[in-house]
Amino acid sequence: MRLNDLLYVSIRQVLRHRRRYLGVVLAISLGVAGFISVITMSRDVKRNINRDLALIGGVTLIRLHWENAPFQKPQWFRDDTISDLRRLPGVDEVSPLAQTWSYSIQQGRKYPFMLLAVDESFWATRGFWPLKGRLFGPEEVDGRQREVVLGADLAQKIFGTQEVVGSLLEINHDLYRVAGVLGGLVDGGLSDAAFLPLTTAQDRIPGLSLTNRLYVRCFTWDDVAQVAAAIPGIVQAHQSPEHLRVEVFWEGLKRVRHVVWWIESFIYVAIGATLILGGLGIWNVMMAAVRSRTREIGLKKAMGAEDKDILAQFLSEALCLSLSAALVGVALGRLVMEITGFILGSHPPEELFLLCLVLGLLFAVGLGVGAGLYPSLMASRMEVVSAVRYE
Repeated sequence: MRLNDLLYVSIRQVLRHRRRYLGVVLAISLGVAGFISVITMSRDVKRNINRDLALIGGVTLIRLHWENAPFQKPQWFRDDTISDLRRLPGVDEVSPLAQTWSYSIQQGRKYPFMLLAVDESFWATRGFWPLKGRLFGPEEVDGRQREVVLGADLAQKIFGTQEVVGSLLEINHDLYRVAGVLGGLVDGGLSDAAFLPLTTAQDRIPGLSLTNRLYVRCFTWDDVAQVAAAIPGIVQAHQSPEHLRVEVFWEGLKRVRHVVWWIESFIYVAIGATLILGGLGIWNVMMAAVRSRTREIGLKKAMGAEDKDILAQFLSEALCLSLSAALVGVALGRLVMEITGFILGSHPPEELFLLCLVLGLLFAVGLGVGAGLYPSLMASRMEVVSAVRYE
């Protein structure tokens, strides 16, 4: 039998019995779609989960600081060091920070508070958002604007309310306009602190420490270990790493990775089980097809069909069934990938999708051959007389 005739007959048989094969197609297509979705979107999903993890422990946040001892030359992070850290693979955000204590006088009363000088990347690095108003951005930092963001407790303490956007606040005898109130999981007393653009604070705040602190936010928890290991080498390329401290929440990271490992394992087991059920479904429907077409097999053999022809026909039907289900799964996987990418605001590399497509089709071929081989062998080895007389 010619190849095109074989494919025509096989596809016609699959379409003719499509209701019988519906469950099998659904199982395989869902398995392939799940495989493509998990592989292509896992990094983007992890990245968004990691942003949320900033609210429950900051396991992807690395803290760097210098332990500047008295009577020693103070160390600070140089601009080229910060630039190289931003280019480090696995790093999402890097935010330098300087701090001091300052005060404000309102209605004759003095309010001391911690003053932090930060750049525009600080908010994303720490997972903060504006509770009221807005958080200053690159325009205010580059323009050295006199704007301030207040922690919620500090705003309440000084003004008696959090509705302070647009108000003027005196800091060290300079007036600053309140741009917003800080929101998010504020720790370490930051709800009782004030935030100025780094450049503005360097120009106007006397006694401000040098930028001896850095926050490094990694894309995912998988990047934390390699980024933390690479940091001393990056720093050493530009300045001495002596007295540099690299702090990672290792215990929290270990717990998160343990939980995620179980979740990922469950997902992959579920996908594998779905595909295996699809394979068992192919085996079952092909066995049923062999039994229901026993007389047809006998007649074909009586008319001169050889064992290899019968084997090829049934094996081709199994392959057509598995490949058609895989193609439906590829289409579903692409749809899920596009929807998830739209929701997350990102898109995986096209090469990754093509790789998953090839792997999915290859797996479908293996599944079709593996599940359809035994029924095909049974069909090819039938005795002509017994098959023709089969009722």
